[in-house]
Order: sequence, then structure tokens, then C-alpha cells
Amino acid sequence: MELEIRHLRVICAIAESGSLTRAAKTLRLSQPGLTAQLRRIETMLGGALFERASQGVRPTAFGELVLVRARAVLPAIDDLVFGLRAPAQHRTLRIGTVNAPLLAGLVTWLDAAHPEARVTTVTRGASTRLVELVEATQLELAVVGDCPGFELAARPSVVLQPVATEPVFAMMAAGHPLATRPEVTLKELAAEDWIVPPPDDDRIREYWATVFHGAGLAMRVRHEVEGPVLLDLVLAGRGVSLCQATSRQYPGLVIRPIADNPLWYRHLLAWHRDGPLTAEASEIVERARSAYNEASRRNDAYPAWLARGAS
Repeated sequence: MELEIRHLRVICAIAESGSLTRAAKTLRLSQPGLTAQLRRIETMLGGALFERASQGVRPTAFGELVLVRARAVLPAIDDLVFGLRAPAQHRTLRIGTVNAPLLAGLVTWLDAAHPEARVTTVTRGASTRLVELVEATQLELAVVGDCPGFELAARPSVVLQPVATEPVFAMMAAGHPLATRPEVTLKELAAEDWIVPPPDDDRIREYWATVFHGAGLAMRVRHEVEGPVLLDLVLAGRGVSLCQATSRQYPGLVIRPIADNPLWYRHLLAWHRDGPLTAEASEIVERARSAYNEASRRNDAYPAWLARGAS
């Protein structure tokens, strides 16, 4: 395990909140998960960073030293990514995103609506980090997402506006036995090997596991990978995975609804209350919904699912 920027953010969040419980809520992690992560960080750095206090935790002497370095490093990293840019001849609109199907349509509209501006995009694996960047005015807009019971925490200076909520579908190789079904069940999926992304601050993995546990089932995870590697393993028939209902259809890939729709994902827009896009926020939300509706036709399964619901 190597020290990463996200580990420094974890240490700072614990110090700022003075409590593992409060820090876990801010980071959208479970407290046991945060505790385990802190122990791994401490092992890697070679010493305890926090000690128990009367109402939470406080940094040790070694922890204070690490915090001084972390607080010096993190702003520099953010400046490197968002602040140190060549002098712009035009206004810049910085858009952040997770894996959002509506992004391309929204950016296309923003480009047309703001010909005087330079629209740029960055991606992050977890929505929490994007909301933090909106709060710090390092992004003008972000396309984020969350799941039932694991909603993004409210921040006074950030508006979180829902755009669309969609079911989570299963995906598998075309030759998989479940691919012949019009829909699959959680029980059938639980009997398969799983290919899933590693746990992250977005807590989507925790949400999936919670839903399966509530049904008396468990996900038999065999491969923890993400991005193109995850898709390659699914296409190779090495297991099943989950995807947004708006996921793009690829040759050899089959996307199927899950019976009774037990899993959901919500798309939201985030902007600063005092940001430059506030005045046109209502129109941006409508354009985002239009872009989402266009993206809902990227595979055959979702339009069919929507048609059944409308009939």
C-alpha cells in the first residue's frame, strides 16, 4: 500500500471533525471502514496519528507533524489541478463529473450557450470530492450521484439538485446463461462470481452489499477492478456486474433489468449558491434532464423497461 492524496484527506477530515463518527459521515464511509483505513495509514507511516480524547479523538505529536505536512500539500495539489493555468483569454466554466451519461449533452449546450467561455471538464471517482471542489469554488458545476440511504451530505454553500433517478441493471456477457432472461433476480445474481469496482468514498459498493444483505444474500466478489478492465472481464465471461440503466451498449454485452427494481442510482447537479451559474440554474437543470432523456436510449433494455412502466 502506498500513501495517496485521499489518505491525506482522510487524516485531515478526522482532525477537523475531532471524531471518527463525524469524519465517517463527512467522508461517506462506515465507521468500521474508516477505522480500518486509518489503521492502514498509521501502519504505513509508522506511528499512531490519533489518540482517544474525552469526546472523540485528537492528534498525537506525530499526528500533528503529519497534519502540518498534509495541510501544506493538499492546497498545492488542488492548485496544480485547478488553479495553475495559463492566463485565459476567455472566461472558464469548470465542470466536474463522475460516470454521468448526461455530461456530453450538457457540455454541448453550455458551449453553445456561452460562446465567450471555455468549458472544461474533469472527472473524479467519488461525488464527495466533486462537491468539495464546488464548495471551494474550484468548479462552477458538477454532475454527481448517490444511492438511497447513502445520499450526499448537505453543505450550506452548495445546491444539490436532483436530475433523474434510474434503476441499476445487471450486465453480463452475451453467452452467459442469464443473458437469455428478460430480467434477472438478486438470487440468481448472488449465485454468480462478481466483478466490481473497489470501494470508494461514494459508498456505492456498500449500498449494493446492503441491498443484497437485506435480501439474505451476498455478492461473491472475485475481481475488484474498474473502468475498461471491468468491462473486459465481463465480456470475457469472468463474472457479472452492475451498471446504470443508461449504460452504453457494446457488442457482446447484455444489460438486463433486475426483478422488482431493488437498486437505484440518482443523478444530481451541484453548484455554489454564489457561483456564476446560479442565475441560469433552472435552465441548466432542464438541459441536463433533456440530455439524460437522450442518453436513456443508449441501450435496448432501458427504453423497454421504461415502456413497461408507462403501459
